[in-house]
Amino acid sequence: TFRTADVVGLDTMAHVVKTLQDNLSLETDPFYGSFGTPPVLKKLIELGNLGQKAKAGFFKKVGRDILRFDLDSEDYVPAGEKADEVYGRMLKRPAAERLKLLRNAEGPQGQFLWAILRNSFHYAAVHLGQIAETARDVDQAMRWGFGMKQGPFELWQEAGWLEVAKMIQEDIDAGKALSKAPLPEWVFKGLVAEAGGVHTAQGSWNPGKGEFQGRLQLPVYQRQHFPELLLGEAGPKFETAGNTIEENDAIRIWTLDEQVLIASIKTKMHAISPEVCEGLMAAVDLAEKEYQGLVVWSGDEPFSAGADLQAMLPAFMAVGVSAIEDAEGFMQQTMLRLRYANVPVVSAVRGLALGGGCELAVYSARRVVHMESYIGLVEVGVGLVPGAGGLTYIARRAAENAEASTGKDLLPFLTEGFTAAAMAKVGTSALESRQLGYVLHSDVIVPHKDELLFVAINEAKALFNGGYRAPHKRLFPVAGRDGKATILGSLVNMRDGGFISQHDFHIASLIANVVTGGDVEPGTLVNEDYLMTLERQAFCSLIVHPKTQERILGMLNTGKPVRN
Repeated sequence: TFRTADVVGLDTMAHVVKTLQDNLSLETDPFYGSFGTPPVLKKLIELGNLGQKAKAGFFKKVGRDILRFDLDSEDYVPAGEKADEVYGRMLKRPAAERLKLLRNAEGPQGQFLWAILRNSFHYAAVHLGQIAETARDVDQAMRWGFGMKQGPFELWQEAGWLEVAKMIQEDIDAGKALSKAPLPEWVFKGLVAEAGGVHTAQGSWNPGKGEFQGRLQLPVYQRQHFPELLLGEAGPKFETAGNTIEENDAIRIWTLDEQVLIASIKTKMHAISPEVCEGLMAAVDLAEKEYQGLVVWSGDEPFSAGADLQAMLPAFMAVGVSAIEDAEGFMQQTMLRLRYANVPVVSAVRGLALGGGCELAVYSARRVVHMESYIGLVEVGVGLVPGAGGLTYIARRAAENAEASTGKDLLPFLTEGFTAAAMAKVGTSALESRQLGYVLHSDVIVPHKDELLFVAINEAKALFNGGYRAPHKRLFPVAGRDGKATILGSLVNMRDGGFISQHDFHIASLIANVVTGGDVEPGTLVNEDYLMTLERQAFCSLIVHPKTQERILGMLNTGKPVRN
């Protein structure tokens, strides 16, 4: 809440509060008494600490430290205090149990959390009839506008509608709530009480009409094959929709319209395992025989968090590095199969597309990308290099971009791709991913996530109907030993200046070796298979390196990168 206020600007926040104060009253809003300007906000504005734009607000960054504003001292003090672990355990409990535990908690942290939830339930229920047509509108606004996992009515309903309503009303009667306004009659009596909440298979509660109202059926909504559903709503689910052609624990191959095939990855975080690669290969074979194209779309986030390292570990422990080399080789062949398929392969990207997920996307014929997507080659974070064709893609794209320009030197076109891979840069939006070269100008960026599949299917059909032909396999030039030497010179300066560790230097050197084509003359013509061999060699040399193994184990155990 406070960090968001800093980003928005505390002067803007104060204007919003002033608008409430000027346009509402106790007669029009029973919560009006809570719309005063907080003393801490007044003080920060008085000091000119207006948030991020002023480099100080509720929070202030000094070096690498994050400080928070303390009203009593009117100064910044260290932040980062953590809540009592007991509340962390409470928050992991099911909704009904969680809310009861918070309400009955004696500590201020639990009481604060319950009060925030109770007051939001109370406020939303009292004002629903004035501010929205249905309860769906409120919950969707809180999900979409504030990034909440659930809206207030959803959480209330999940925790037990009448039981939570009784707790809220008891607090109102006891004077603990922000307002003395009682909950509306529809909360306790009639259709909502009988249904156990405001969201049902028939629709969401409309207090003005006194009925459950279904979603609008406007033509624009036909673009949403599987719209985001609220708790209690009924609607189509992608997991069982359409006609399933093949399915196992790793992947589902299916179709909605019998014209375009869809491949949906089912593994945790949609990680790319050998079984997923087998499924993608089979999907391409089938699409070439009977369909107009193949769309890779897994329904929900993420697109793919990368290769499944854990799936490779048993084979590595049993057989050794040769098992890893085989697995990487199979992933590389899968990517090339997608790239050179005789029908268009379209990746519908939403959320994370990291490592192998990024490689899956860039080896597709076209990408349809939701604006809120995070794409990048991040293997350096676990002490590895991209191994499924990511570095080969960077080298090939540099050659293609150089060919389209008047310059003869490959290095300027290679630098950005090398830097992105060596620093594990991730595009923080579809637009930024385009700047990094993972999304092309010919790709489609979609603002509405629920339209992603519709657009991807139509993109595949458009490519097919436009006479799609797979790209021709051809040789392309690489920067060679001269380009590699230039990159290594910069890396030596970074290492000796203390900006990167010796192991970081070693990994970046291996990346430089692949993207420049190794120890060859500048301008030497190579193919993708040659560079992918260099990739596999670099990947396998690192997987047995003790410092890389430290990074992998650290990531698997803590989820955080280890710097060694």
